[in-house]
Amino acid sequence: MPRSRKSLRLLIVIVQLALATRLSAAEPSMLTLYEAQERALRNHPRISVAELRALAAKEVTRQARSGFFPTLTANVTAASGADDNTRLAAGALNNPSIFQRNAEGLVLSQIITDFGRTANLTASANFRARADEENAEATRAQIMLQVSAAYFSALQAQAVLRVARQTVATRQLLLDQISVLASNKIRSDLDVGLARVSFEEGRLMRSKASNDVDAAFISLSTLLGERKPQSFQIVEEPLPAAFPTNADAMIVEAMGRRPDLIRLRFEHDAAIKFARAEKALHYPVISAVASAGVVPLHDSHFENNYAAAGVNLSLPLFNGFLFSGRQKEAELKAAAAEQSLRDEENKTIRDVRIALLDANNALDRLRISEQLLVEARRTYALAEARYKVRSSSFVELSQAELNAVSAEIGNASARYETQLQEQILRFQTGAIVPDSGKLKR
Repeated sequence: MPRSRKSLRLLIVIVQLALATRLSAAEPSMLTLYEAQERALRNHPRISVAELRALAAKEVTRQARSGFFPTLTANVTAASGADDNTRLAAGALNNPSIFQRNAEGLVLSQIITDFGRTANLTASANFRARADEENAEATRAQIMLQVSAAYFSALQAQAVLRVARQTVATRQLLLDQISVLASNKIRSDLDVGLARVSFEEGRLMRSKASNDVDAAFISLSTLLGERKPQSFQIVEEPLPAAFPTNADAMIVEAMGRRPDLIRLRFEHDAAIKFARAEKALHYPVISAVASAGVVPLHDSHFENNYAAAGVNLSLPLFNGFLFSGRQKEAELKAAAAEQSLRDEENKTIRDVRIALLDANNALDRLRISEQLLVEARRTYALAEARYKVRSSSFVELSQAELNAVSAEIGNASARYETQLQEQILRFQTGAIVPDSGKLKR
């Protein structure tokens, strides 16, 4: 008997551990806003695309810089002609004689100077590579803002769902109470009908709130790089105590930190350098050429080896105004890049001012909604007390309860709107992504 009891206790412990393990595995994982943003930065495809394009742009810089280095080419030639020293009689101007030979050699060529064209092309490519790096940074900032919006949207949807569930439970209880009172002829059937209508409206609100929660988590999961919806236990973020009031200081900060503005500055610099490179097409190119090799099998006209060196100057005289057109095109594009930068700076000034206004207004609305919630709850309590003593109608009670529900939802919306506006303000000033240590102008 004692052994059977011990076996029973052991079985109970095993079952409890299994249930606890299953419940813990099914429990959603905790997720803070910082963790959500970090996961998105690691997993979102758009960030990978921007980073890969930045790496590809660096390879363009290497391509442009290659003009500074010599070019070495290996040649192997074997030629055979007919007897009697075959000559070519037609075709382009060339050495018409073909001699039987086998030769191997190297050709080395090096540009001595092209009067700045290669240097400007390299600088232009380097600026474009740095612009692509800033574009990757701007992409990170956009993703972080989108994650913040989805995060607070999920919190708001959950808050509304909690209000909807509580509303349904309250209206269900009220409907049951009025139904009992009506059966005892204390309340009318009209009150029962109105209570039932109010209850069904609560169910509609709960259904929509539940759907909004699912949609919010789908959006959040997608931003985190997940292909299937994930459930998280989202952690509440602290509310900001206050927002800055000096818009001019924030505009100066935005001008120096916004990655999209830095990208446009680099693109403008790249366009200027490219225009200078196109202008250098009108200048001569001086290069050196050297060639050496051996001729193990050859005609009697050849020696056993050969070597030669020279300097070449190439000066463009006329090509149908091709180079002039290319230079003018590049200069016009540089001017357009300057105006694009100016336009974006003006938009940044506007966006920072509006974001600061919206943030302070959201904080003010939050304080008002909190006071409204207190008054709505107090009014509902008074209306409920009056209805219980039959001093008011069900319409008055229903209206007070509806006002309380609206105040609950409004307060939740104001809370998360304030937190989102804080993130928007940080995005507009370029502070949403921490400095990565890259060189910025």
